[in-house]
Amino acid sequence: MRVSVQSQDFDLATALHGFGTAKNTGATVTFTGLVRDDTGQLDYMEIEHYPGMCENAILKIAQDAEQRWGLTDCLVIHRYGKLNVGAQIMMVATAGRHRVDAFDAATFLMDYLKSRAPFWKKEVSLGGASSEWVSAKDSDETALKRW
Repeated sequence: MRVSVQSQDFDLATALHGFGTAKNTGATVTFTGLVRDDTGQLDYMEIEHYPGMCENAILKIAQDAEQRWGLTDCLVIHRYGKLNVGAQIMMVATAGRHRVDAFDAATFLMDYLKSRAPFWKKEVSLGGASSEWVSAKDSDETALKRW
């Protein structure tokens, strides 16, 4: 298991090198989230966190996922700092004996990262005309309730 909270971008192939190689692994699932611009007015997103606290919180939930779904490997990378539209913001990879376990664990981790991980996100519009902290969404809370 590996958890990384970092400012620098990551390379998917490098991050996944050697991932899920246990002999009893039957499936791996990966997901990469990108900064998207739903309005056509987003310049960039600024993500803040408390070092140490953030990594520990993500590690705890990754350990929970590993135990609940019997994962053979787990990887979470989440970035912070100024991220332009289209930039990779996070990655989750899970490996398990069966595909359902790997998919469920990955979805669980993504739902947690979206709604509970201690990050604060601010969207800054083109030209710096406005900036707004991103609020929690009801749909994210609903998704988390299934777990």
